[in-house]
Amino acid sequence: MTATQAGQPAKDPEDGGPGDASAGATVAGGSDVIDSGHADTGRPDIARTDVDSVDADQEAAGGTAERIAALRARLITPMPDDRLWGWVLPLLITAFAAFMRFNRLSIPDSVIFDETYYAKDAWSILQHGVEWNMLPSPTSNPNWLNNLIIGGKTNIFQACSGTNCGEYVVQPPLGKLIMSVGEFFFGLTTLGWRFASAVFGTAAVLVMCRVTRRLTRSTLLGCIGGLLLSLDGLEFVLSRTGILDIFLMFFVLASFGCLVVDRDVSRARLAQAMVLSPTDEAGPWLGIRKWRVAAGILVGCAGAVKQDAVWYIFGYACLCIAWDIGARRTVGLRSYVRGALVRDGKWLPITLGVIPLVTYVLTWTGWLITNTGYDRDYAQQNGVSNPIIAPFYSLFQYHIEIFQFMDGLSVRHPYMSQPWDWFFITRPVAFYWNSYSDAAGQHVAKAGTTGPFVQEVLAIGNPAIWWVSIPAMAVCLGWWLTRRDWRAGAALLGVAAGWASWLPFTSRTKFFYYALEFEPFLIICIVLCLGLILGPATAQLKRRATGAAVVGSYVLAVLILFWYFYPILAGKIIPYSDWLSHMWYSGWI
Repeated sequence: MTATQAGQPAKDPEDGGPGDASAGATVAGGSDVIDSGHADTGRPDIARTDVDSVDADQEAAGGTAERIAALRARLITPMPDDRLWGWVLPLLITAFAAFMRFNRLSIPDSVIFDETYYAKDAWSILQHGVEWNMLPSPTSNPNWLNNLIIGGKTNIFQACSGTNCGEYVVQPPLGKLIMSVGEFFFGLTTLGWRFASAVFGTAAVLVMCRVTRRLTRSTLLGCIGGLLLSLDGLEFVLSRTGILDIFLMFFVLASFGCLVVDRDVSRARLAQAMVLSPTDEAGPWLGIRKWRVAAGILVGCAGAVKQDAVWYIFGYACLCIAWDIGARRTVGLRSYVRGALVRDGKWLPITLGVIPLVTYVLTWTGWLITNTGYDRDYAQQNGVSNPIIAPFYSLFQYHIEIFQFMDGLSVRHPYMSQPWDWFFITRPVAFYWNSYSDAAGQHVAKAGTTGPFVQEVLAIGNPAIWWVSIPAMAVCLGWWLTRRDWRAGAALLGVAAGWASWLPFTSRTKFFYYALEFEPFLIICIVLCLGLILGPATAQLKRRATGAAVVGSYVLAVLILFWYFYPILAGKIIPYSDWLSHMWYSGWI
């Protein structure tokens, strides 16, 4: 068992300081002179000459392979050799997460929180390709239409004459399009509009296991990362609710995973190219890289769920440039900055610019090919009639209105919070609340009173994860500043892209569950610290036992707190006194 398999985060070759430029040049530019022998004259010693030539060829091939292997060793820490367990254990954790998320998925059998928007919009996209206006309520009851839906009514849209039918919505269509798949199979029901959320919330656990395993080179730490995500209350609740944020988080995490894979693959290619195709001091060209293309598609999908994912594009571009500079520096190239910016960086506007943009626009296909979407005929009404330009001009104008709305959104809400509150979980969001006069929940308590039994779905994080993430980020910051560990820096940049981007908008309405998009990076910070606590495999038995005990105790604490909060995460009917005991301070009520 290697140190990294046992839990000690690998020391990156870049962390040891600048590469030896002369050594790198020797490895990259060295050549073997192969004696081709003499022409065949029929003399007896020709046989010996042929043998010498073959030996020289084999020696040259062996020397080339050794140089490539030496560069790979400088660039890449080997993956764990437990390939089978690297899939089996994450799949077991994913199966556990799936059971927890799909069990009682239809409960509560009600339209909760922002499901009132997205469940209906998804159904409209399924039926009409775009979001249509809903039936107006004939009463003053704001839940009138929601009650009709729970009662089985599906004809919930206003009649459409062909134009001006579209509802004004500010979120892109992809998340609602994904939700509509569940509604296609299960109808306009709680199971239908929550099914896709449960699928993506479960899949995120598997991706988390695999990405963390690749980062730490440890199957154990990778599984801990996935287990922590599966046991967090915020991820759990949003995996069981028909709103958009779980899809946003999944695509952000998956795109980051593609970049981490690309880092390994491109470094292996760089090592080979340095030996087989040596060039100048800037190094070889690696071209467009498929894993960066995949990352571009996925981050484009993230933006097509919620536009604030655009900040990850800038963060990922910074990561790619930093990693490319580090790789070329490590192999000893003197012009490593120019090589990273010119040879590698020139493709970033395509992979992290054009590709995400095209992906984003493609998700608006339903709006583009129909004529009933909101603002769809704006171009024609303003003198632009070209059949190709007009739809995109209308879409552009629509987005101007969207961003103006987003920038000016400052409506007060009882559950709103600020970004600096999120790590402390000072204001979780009550997605659903009801009280009853009986334990079976058959009789709702009288209006204006609270019965002896209550039912709540509270979007709250696991304190053992969110509170511990604060010192974990501080450790990772110090680790990155002093040791330049790339994983600590990448995790912190992921947090910053999702969190710091909200700081300038202090007056905008914000909620704690917006933090879900960067939660995987918080967990990566925690896991990196757990790897330090666990210690290397070469440490003394007492040191390893102590580290394992601390790590095991922490994971057990996360599990216990998830079990403790489960009733108010999953909407179980519990005594009021029991519910009140879960409200640790007034901000949670």
